[in-house]
Amino acid sequence: MTALVLKSNWARWARLPLMLLALLCFVALAGHTASSSRAQTADLPALQAKTAPADGVVPAQDAKPAETAKPDAKPDEKKADEKKPVPSTLNAGDTAWMLTATALVLLMTIPGVALFYGGMVRKKNVLSVVMHVFATTCLITVVWVAIGYSLAFTGDNNWIGGASKAFLKGVGLNTLFPETDSTNAIPETVFVVFQMTFAIITPALIVGAYVDRMKFAAMVPFMVLWSIVVYSTVAHWVWGGGWLADMGALDFAGGTVVHINAGVAGLVCAVMLGRRTGYGTENMAPHNLTLSVVGASLLWVGWFGFNAGSAVAANGNAGMAMLVTQLASAVAALVWMFLEWMARGKASILGVISGAVAGLVAITPASGYVGVLGAFVIGAAAGLVCYWAVTSLKRTFKYDDALDAFGVHAVGGIVGALLTGVFATKAVKGGDAAVGWIDGNAAQMLPQIYSVVATVAFTAVATAVILVIVKAIVGLRVPVEQEREGLDLAEHGETVH
Repeated sequence: MTALVLKSNWARWARLPLMLLALLCFVALAGHTASSSRAQTADLPALQAKTAPADGVVPAQDAKPAETAKPDAKPDEKKADEKKPVPSTLNAGDTAWMLTATALVLLMTIPGVALFYGGMVRKKNVLSVVMHVFATTCLITVVWVAIGYSLAFTGDNNWIGGASKAFLKGVGLNTLFPETDSTNAIPETVFVVFQMTFAIITPALIVGAYVDRMKFAAMVPFMVLWSIVVYSTVAHWVWGGGWLADMGALDFAGGTVVHINAGVAGLVCAVMLGRRTGYGTENMAPHNLTLSVVGASLLWVGWFGFNAGSAVAANGNAGMAMLVTQLASAVAALVWMFLEWMARGKASILGVISGAVAGLVAITPASGYVGVLGAFVIGAAAGLVCYWAVTSLKRTFKYDDALDAFGVHAVGGIVGALLTGVFATKAVKGGDAAVGWIDGNAAQMLPQIYSVVATVAFTAVATAVILVIVKAIVGLRVPVEQEREGLDLAEHGETVH
């Protein structure tokens, strides 16, 4: 009884730091908002004094009249004028597409991943899985605005960004992305939310590896720390001007940043938590594959925002990315289906949706750089290799990656990242959407290999360290009796009838 009282008191006291942290974040956010409001109010008279176009639309950014060169201007002066950055102007079409793509990517997590994973667990744990995914969406939204975006996309450091845009300082109504050297830009607020949806889905994918056994109290600090320490760092390396970007590594929409990152972290979670009670001896078949099919379908549709949206423009590159995404996913699903049909004598719906997701994962890093032939081969390779990973590889090493986060996302991401170097088409990268044949070069393989190895190594070590810290504070795994009872009732006091 004493132990139970102490445990209850500890649970109450453990909430105090989280409450204080939330309060500090609220105060900081309120202060930032107030300062931004004062700055905007101070500029209001000047803004109102400026004339608006006849249609009443206020331009996103004031454009100064172009200055013509004087007839007697010296050559050096003309050359200096040519080097001046071109001011950014808002592109309404690109903005509309990016708003749509952002909504599609969020759709991938809620309800996509939530339903996809929720249908594949036992009935007693479905609400727990959905809760982990939904809560992760909420947590990472706050973390991304507070510090994640700044760490990923600011600063000149090759390893990690800075805090110059913490709580989105300086990102206002008329701030455009990119800020200079572009005549077509979107609001930076849209870019922030688009990238936020990537930051959300990545840790949500980890849930598939540890379902049925991680404590909700452990998930909360783990996701927060992992997003800051691991996701923002790798995103900066690849997309924020870090060392992998300088090396020339290609990752159009998140093969390394999202899928290898999440899959490797999932494997580390599965190994450090240990196998589920009854794994290998009890029936752990999915309780409702209809939910999983709905989730996989939402993932497929949302993936167009994921890949085509990564063009950050409504152009031919986005169109080709959409085409190869659809093609690679279909090919991978068929390959998985036929492999399973040959091996077991029956083709399963679980197999075909797993193959489709594997194809989507593998084409992600390549989607902006490959043509039709590359998509065919990448899709086929993903179906073959990921099928082997979730059957033979997992059986050989006996790790309990419950919903194959590693076998599909990490392995599929590695396949896609490496084959990007093989099939990267220079003409597609340059914007020619009609090209569909190989034009890669061997030199591209080296940065692709570096990006894979660096992501795997860093993510594995950093994830393990975070789990050790969380375990020391609140523990990682639910008691065996709660695991047998089901996490829906034990952790959340709810059940599915």
